Amino acid sequence: MADHLAALVAEYGNPEDVIRLARLPRPNLEPGMVEIAVERAAINPSDLIPVTGAYSNRTVLPFVPGFEGVGTVSRIGAGVTGLKSGDRVLPLGASGLWQSYLQRPAEWCFAVPDDLSIEQAATAYVNPMTTLRLIAELKEHFGGNSGLAGRRVAVTAAGSAIGRMLLSTLSAEGADVTAIVRNKTTLARLLALPSLQTCVAGENSSGDRVFDAVVDAVGGDPGGSLLRQNLAPGGMFLQYGALSGVPVAQAAISARPDVRFSFLWLRSFVHSAGRQAISNALAQCFDGIRDGSMASHIAATYPLSRLDEALAHQNAPDRYGKVLLDPRC
Repeated sequence: MADHLAALVAEYGNPEDVIRLARLPRPNLEPGMVEIAVERAAINPSDLIPVTGAYSNRTVLPFVPGFEGVGTVSRIGAGVTGLKSGDRVLPLGASGLWQSYLQRPAEWCFAVPDDLSIEQAATAYVNPMTTLRLIAELKEHFGGNSGLAGRRVAVTAAGSAIGRMLLSTLSAEGADVTAIVRNKTTLARLLALPSLQTCVAGENSSGDRVFDAVVDAVGGDPGGSLLRQNLAPGGMFLQYGALSGVPVAQAAISARPDVRFSFLWLRSFVHSAGRQAISNALAQCFDGIRDGSMASHIAATYPLSRLDEALAHQNAPDRYGKVLLDPRC
């Protein structure tokens, strides 16, 4: 069977330096496995961090990046039921979507509704499901389904794709939301939501504001400052990323024993929840895409053969929206 194109990581380092295009064989299918012809794959920070070696204890070289994307079933292994060639699926549970063909166990392939565009299907997993898990964590801390009404919640990196999803979802839950963004250009792109407050990091992100919860994607000193100075006693600091390149310092966490600090790993939920819980969560993600609260703006789509351009766009400071790859070309 003919080889196919893949983005391969054979050594750790700067993603733009160490991710190389390669021709890989399409191996025979083992029982219970499904081959997917990948049609779109997203570029997320979570794809690039393992390339640097940050998770080398659980990342085996060589590997193909890409945790999120959509494709159609192209071959079925023995014993597989419930799927057929041509079915459109999201393959979850492992990286590998930055290639033309991907093999996954059938139980990790989830059907995609026909009414979702290929772009929205390709971005229906990481950010929407992370948003759902963050909201669930906040509700648990504050006491169930009505726990967010009137709560003062700050969202850092609020101009990102997931930031905008959080703003919409938190506002719909009745929270008093403050969006913290990195510059005024990003500020101008925020959704016009009722009662949304805004501030620019480094200018007026702290001041005298007090929050019941902070949902943080930045970490480092900015996150530590919010934790120390702006979080009310009994509140929650919920971190899900570290765009600064470093986590919140342990000293800042130790200084606030009166609040709950938690780091959300989507991977932990996905690998422990079971198939039915994941299917239910995806159904919520699909509904969020349909109503617009979890839809992603697409900045550009690049052929996988132009991966270098796609990575450069991903790192561009003025990027607005998701960068997608088309592994078919």
